[in-house]
Amino acid sequence: GYTVDDYRALIARIRERVPNVSIATDIIVGMPGETEEQFLGTYNLLKELGLDVAHVAMFSPRPNTVAAKWEDDVPVEEKERRRKAIDNLQAEILAKINANFIGQTDEVLVEEKHKNRWKGRTRNNKLVFFEDETCEWKGKLANVKINWTGPWSMIGTI
Repeated sequence: GYTVDDYRALIARIRERVPNVSIATDIIVGMPGETEEQFLGTYNLLKELGLDVAHVAMFSPRPNTVAAKWEDDVPVEEKERRRKAIDNLQAEILAKINANFIGQTDEVLVEEKHKNRWKGRTRNNKLVFFEDETCEWKGKLANVKINWTGPWSMIGTI
């Protein structure tokens, strides 16, 4: 019951009201009848909006749903190509978003020790790793200065 313009406006309102908000979306590629033009519309909208998280799945019929009755007419290879295209785009978007965190100090809720590093998340759900042997950080808040960023995580120091 909403349009692409409604979605754009909603994202804009959220960003206006909540500075540094992290916005996520779910995308299904290869819905029955999805054309290349429709897929490119989704791709270009994601590129325009630059969201923090895009969960991407390929369509597959689920029992007892309306879509289970539809002809699954998009070949698996094409679904996979579209999924990879969205994943690659999202990696580019996140690399740019996360690069803005370099040099900032963010509060990180520490989840666990992963190999030789502590692993946790910022208030806007950015995955951060840091090394420190002076404290048992699990379950605590750590102020971490971000020194490196990639599309999927960041590394910093206490």
